[in-house]
Amino acid sequence: MRESVQAEVMMSFLVSEELSFRIPVELRYETDDPYAVRLTFHLPGDAPVTWAFGRELLIDGVGRPCGEGDVRVSPAGPDLLGDVLIRLQVGGDQALFRSSTAPVIAFLDRTDKLVPLGQEAAMADFDAHLDEALGRILAEEQSAG
Repeated sequence: MRESVQAEVMMSFLVSEELSFRIPVELRYETDDPYAVRLTFHLPGDAPVTWAFGRELLIDGVGRPCGEGDVRVSPAGPDLLGDVLIRLQVGGDQALFRSSTAPVIAFLDRTDKLVPLGQEAAMADFDAHLDEALGRILAEEQSAG
């Protein structure tokens, strides 16, 4: 049975040192993909953009810099209860978001109550999830090509 946790958090989209604006971001966690969280960014004038990455990366990134490659999460400063930075990168393009840590921790706490950290394997049906993901990728490639 699929269960989920979701929350809406206001984050600052840091365009440059001088320019930022607040956007709503939906945080979502589902038991059918227990290792991942999904963040859907609602940028003005654009279609929503969803990124999925490891729940553990978000948990760890609240307290210390974490991540390599496309997703990096880190505290914004020495105060652990301050803000968290989420950096997303595709090729040479990157986007930086800043959020208060409290609503992110509250969301993560709710995910832990649904599926405790370390108990994800009991929820995961990897073969079915892999088949579904590969089917979506192949369908998208066929419709684009």
